Amino acid sequence: MKQAPGVLAAFVVMLGGFWLADRIGHAILSAQGLTGSSPVSGVPVAIVLGLLLRNTLPLPAALNPGLKFSTTTILRAGIVLVGIRLSFFDVVKLGIAGLPVVLAAIGTGLVFVTWFNKKLGLPPRLGTLIAAGTSICGVTAIVSTAPAIEADEREVAYAVANVVAFGLFGMLVYPYLAHAVLGSSETIGLFLGTAVHDTSQVVGAALTYKQVYGDDVVLRVATVTKLTRNIFLAAVIPLLTWLHVRATPAQVGGVKKPTSWKALVPGFVIGFVAMAVVRTIGDATLGSSGAAFGIWNAEAWRSLTNQLGDYWASRMLLGTAMAAVGLNTSFAVFKGVGLKPFAVGFAGAVVVGAVGMTMAVVFGRFVHL
Repeated sequence: MKQAPGVLAAFVVMLGGFWLADRIGHAILSAQGLTGSSPVSGVPVAIVLGLLLRNTLPLPAALNPGLKFSTTTILRAGIVLVGIRLSFFDVVKLGIAGLPVVLAAIGTGLVFVTWFNKKLGLPPRLGTLIAAGTSICGVTAIVSTAPAIEADEREVAYAVANVVAFGLFGMLVYPYLAHAVLGSSETIGLFLGTAVHDTSQVVGAALTYKQVYGDDVVLRVATVTKLTRNIFLAAVIPLLTWLHVRATPAQVGGVKKPTSWKALVPGFVIGFVAMAVVRTIGDATLGSSGAAFGIWNAEAWRSLTNQLGDYWASRMLLGTAMAAVGLNTSFAVFKGVGLKPFAVGFAGAVVVGAVGMTMAVVFGRFVHL
């Protein structure tokens, strides 16, 4: 199998990336006098490690077929499996009062980042990826949106770097800022759940708050708020795909671009939604009969969904795919772009954070978990 060498190389880099992320995350917690699981995602670390290897070592051409397979087929399989982490009951848990906060953060991120990216004269696809990562669910949103809008490795790498940099800043700073300026636990949880980018970063910020200030409500509200943001990925990807198609020529290479909504919804998005539906039905049957689908008890169902959604999807599949992105990207592709993408990411993080805080203050009193 000609893909085997490249897939194996990406897999090994992924393992190294997650190992490094674990060490970095624990060092960050230790510096704050905290303990717990690493708040640093292994996916961006795997990308950086792949980039370093690609640009310091002469990698053989035999890796190319496997790297291509990893950034297409394995990536899409990972996105599908991520859906098992999401239950539509999360939206119900957050309640009607929490939805305006989530929708305001998502809408602001998508509109502002796209506009500011255009004002700086950057490629539209790059702005779309940064907008998705800032407003919805960080790295997962970026890697899910990239194939739908035909983004290249450079754009993915820049967008991921933005999420890592400014999401990490929010994870370290926002818990203390929220404690100083916000009131109730629900308000703080809503703010952390909307203002911090990646899921692991949100959990890290909320865990920091819990350990420092002894408040478990903040952790629960922040986690549910973030999961609710993640669910909207299923609607936002087709929207961003449609906007991308509308902005490109009607025909490319003599092939007419798709124009119907049915043609604009990628197959992996349908699979993503299907897995979320499976999770929702499983949760529903667990609540009504005590066994998900009449087979798994609560502990077994939680273990199964965690294995599929966290271990296999987020680590093995998406981690391998993103390691392949790093191994397939030369530093030469970044020439001519400079620091402008980070200006977009910084401005987006500030604006989304401000909107999240404002909406959390307004609606936080009505949220109860």
